Amino acid sequence: MPETSPDPVSQHPWLHDLVTSLSAPTTVLSEASGQIRESGVQGVLHCDVQVLSSAVLLIDGEEPTPIGGGPVCAGVARFVAVPRGLGGGGPDAAVRVDRTRTVGAGRLEERVELSSHRPRPVPATVTLVVTPARQRVETIRSPGSQPPSTPERSVDGSHVHWGADEVVADLDAPGARIDDDGRAVRLHWTVEVPVGGTVGLTWRLSLEAPTAPVTGLGDRNVPALHREPQARADDRRLPALIGTSWSDLQALRMAPADDPGAVFLGAGSPWYFTLFGRDSLWAARLLLPFGTDLAEGTLRALAARQGTKTDAATGEEPGKILHELRATATQHAQGGVGGGMSLPPLYYGTVDATLLWICLLHDSWRWGMPEDTVRSLLPALEGALGWLGDHGDEFVRYTGSGTGLANQGWKDSADAVRFADGTIADGPVALCEVQGYAHEAAVHGAELLDHFGRPGGVFWRDRAQRLAARFRESFWVTGADGERFPALALDGSGRPVDSLTSNIGHLLGTGLLSAAESEQVAALLSGPALSSGYGLRTMASTEGGYWPLSYHCGSVWAHDTAIAIHGLHRSGLGASAFGLVEGLLRTAAEFGYRLPELHSGEGRSLVPYPAACRPQAWSAAAIGPLVQVLAGLSADNGTLECLPPENSPFGALRVSGLRFGPDEVTVTVDREGRGRLSTTPPSLS
Repeated sequence: MPETSPDPVSQHPWLHDLVTSLSAPTTVLSEASGQIRESGVQGVLHCDVQVLSSAVLLIDGEEPTPIGGGPVCAGVARFVAVPRGLGGGGPDAAVRVDRTRTVGAGRLEERVELSSHRPRPVPATVTLVVTPARQRVETIRSPGSQPPSTPERSVDGSHVHWGADEVVADLDAPGARIDDDGRAVRLHWTVEVPVGGTVGLTWRLSLEAPTAPVTGLGDRNVPALHREPQARADDRRLPALIGTSWSDLQALRMAPADDPGAVFLGAGSPWYFTLFGRDSLWAARLLLPFGTDLAEGTLRALAARQGTKTDAATGEEPGKILHELRATATQHAQGGVGGGMSLPPLYYGTVDATLLWICLLHDSWRWGMPEDTVRSLLPALEGALGWLGDHGDEFVRYTGSGTGLANQGWKDSADAVRFADGTIADGPVALCEVQGYAHEAAVHGAELLDHFGRPGGVFWRDRAQRLAARFRESFWVTGADGERFPALALDGSGRPVDSLTSNIGHLLGTGLLSAAESEQVAALLSGPALSSGYGLRTMASTEGGYWPLSYHCGSVWAHDTAIAIHGLHRSGLGASAFGLVEGLLRTAAEFGYRLPELHSGEGRSLVPYPAACRPQAWSAAAIGPLVQVLAGLSADNGTLECLPPENSPFGALRVSGLRFGPDEVTVTVDREGRGRLSTTPPSLS
């Protein structure tokens, strides 16, 4: 099948050099100077709608020269500049401008302060040029699909109001004089910088989306991820990554509008700031060492929308867990590769989310989720198992209509499933990792059914046994160098798609592989073809379809690497994960400890993937497997073990703020590799 080149008009805007400040469901993207320009995806977005496309600061009619600044935390950024034409000549700057941006759920506030040490006051006119907008995020992502609209607005003194339908915006600029030319709105302040002092001004933007299906938490203090872990380690990259990731994870927390207690993580900013089945489930699962509250909210939010009927247009099927929830239908290019797709607001085109829902419920139970909570979710468990029973008779393959995603696994771009020679496979395919999820879901679903006195355990264990035997017969292939490995998939006619990919890392710990097979997979993951030194390549560099800047055929995804680390640990092969741990820490340091959605799979240096989201929930959630493998944490009902792998190159560490059931847990690993746990009952924490 020939490759299709993307239409230049619809290529995605790039994000790699932008500063992102966020608090779900609000995102602000600017250039490094702090200026927000009418370019790409820059602007203020709320509930998937861009409401402001520019905010350019001028001092006496000129842009100040940026000299520093950047993110402070997920929702705060600070920028420093000097207006070189203000306050006289000489080599020293006469006036300094500090612009502090604070983003909350449905609000943006900027504080602009001018300071000077001149011997006399410095008069200045501060102008902010803002452009109200009304454009959905998917049209920004695929420019040219439809022109942006300029919303009508009203001006009343220092107040501007615009918007309708999806998002309503109110801008307040105390003390400003406002000019509106029909396109841009100019806010003018006349100030005088005192001798040796500072003068400040503030503008605020308030946003409401009354019809949005999901919302942010605002200032509500909810259990999920509310207590920040504290880390100390010989390797200082680990505490830095935990701190930055935690700030991002808090900012990504969302809840359904109809159930504000069911907290989940929005998949990522700016493209995926909503409930995604697969992404939200994996993020919650990777973060289980930090508590089960997030898992409970995620399971609830998805169970409430579990499929009840068969609908070819949406991909809905009885028992199925959704892929994506939006306010409106969306139309956009597919992973930047040829052709378009149309997705309904509630879309079920995922082959793995239902299985991952079962796995998360089981793992949450092992990490101490209250039995009453687990029991309340058993009807959804039985529905999910029913879906597996209907679709996994031989292998679990894609289902649903052809109007949505061409690929329904996590590598969902149209060109993601390729043979070793680079040829794109015809579907519907059966992905290797999905069979691993299916095996694990069957075994662990049976365990839950048995424990809670429900029938069906024997049936599901037998089903898992037969799946393992069929997988061993059908998926294992021999590569060009003679090594055996699981194929990426079976194509629509049952042929093994014989490329070596990171998907095999997802098989670890699912029970689908024998101990010897797990060791073989571990060796492949640490080999130079897959391990880039900055994480795990999605496709081995030896394959015909490999390209390090491909979305799914050679790039490195942090969550993909973290899942492999998680699987190595669960397979008793924690020491084999050290190279991948080092790769994630090295990548984190290069990206200011905010791990992107993905980056290039080039091994010689770290190169960004320009359109990648930052932050991304399951990338930030990689801190869970890092702590788990380095501390050797394993949870079972009532028992938490700490058995660090031997000969760790990362030295000592101490992490507090972990949770096991109701207890707060601190884990300590000394330089000799000895681990120790201490717990604090909830009444004392």
